[in-house]
Amino acid sequence: MSRSIVVGLDGSSESLAAADWAAREALRTDAHLRVVHAWLWHPPVYAPLAGVSVPSPTTDDLEREWAERLPHETAARLGALHPGLSVSAERVAEQPVTVLLAAAENAELLVLGSRGLSGVHGFLVGSVAQALVARSRTPVVLVRAGTTPEDDRENRDVVLGLDLEHPGASVIAFAFRAAADRATGLRVVHGWSPPPYYGYGGAFDAEVNEELLAEAQRRLTEVLSPWREKFPGVEVRGQAVIGGAGPHLVEASRNASLVVVGRRNRRSPVGTHVGPVTQAVLHHSAAPVAVVPND
Repeated sequence: MSRSIVVGLDGSSESLAAADWAAREALRTDAHLRVVHAWLWHPPVYAPLAGVSVPSPTTDDLEREWAERLPHETAARLGALHPGLSVSAERVAEQPVTVLLAAAENAELLVLGSRGLSGVHGFLVGSVAQALVARSRTPVVLVRAGTTPEDDRENRDVVLGLDLEHPGASVIAFAFRAAADRATGLRVVHGWSPPPYYGYGGAFDAEVNEELLAEAQRRLTEVLSPWREKFPGVEVRGQAVIGGAGPHLVEASRNASLVVVGRRNRRSPVGTHVGPVTQAVLHHSAAPVAVVPND
């Protein structure tokens, strides 16, 4: 078994939900699951009245023991829940971003937990997850707590947000494979806005709108055509919509097993490297989100 999936674990309910999702994905794709916990211990100190800093008498030994037990107990639980699952566990004494980027280098997928936004469906993407999404060369899936098999979510369609200006073969291939692995349909959403000059001076009208939208739909069909041939068992619905794709993808996520979006690889070391559509989906999707890097 050469394929592998890495899940980052920190003990939160979100990361445990991510581990459950990753275990089901590993079984579905015949991959090995690596449960990785990055925990770097810093001995706390306190300053007595004499002004000399000494180690604080805290429960650091218990914390170390917890850090060692967490990945192994989680792996054992997943193995018991999913007979036939190939799973291993490891704890690495290093910063999480460094550890998980290295672990994901030769993996099919990096899976992380993400907190649900208070009061609404969606994700609150923390600094570690943001850094990994922006820098990982491996597709990253974010899973929030509450995403369970009982949701019956995994039997729903996969949703792909597609930018026709930069369609990205790796993003399209990921979405088609995800739908094929789940034996579900694939819904492809392309957000389209008319060029500014079409509306300048009041020249824009409904007829022009319909013509340009029809052209966008034709281009979408053309881009998807060779992928339909490669994955004949996947039922595909392509949809060109007016406006940004973000709100449409968020709405579609309510009835999706997975939402797939792309992230362009950039050489610049600064910036988030994540576009506005992907950001919107990351923060508001009701389903797990896969962010796939592409050149």
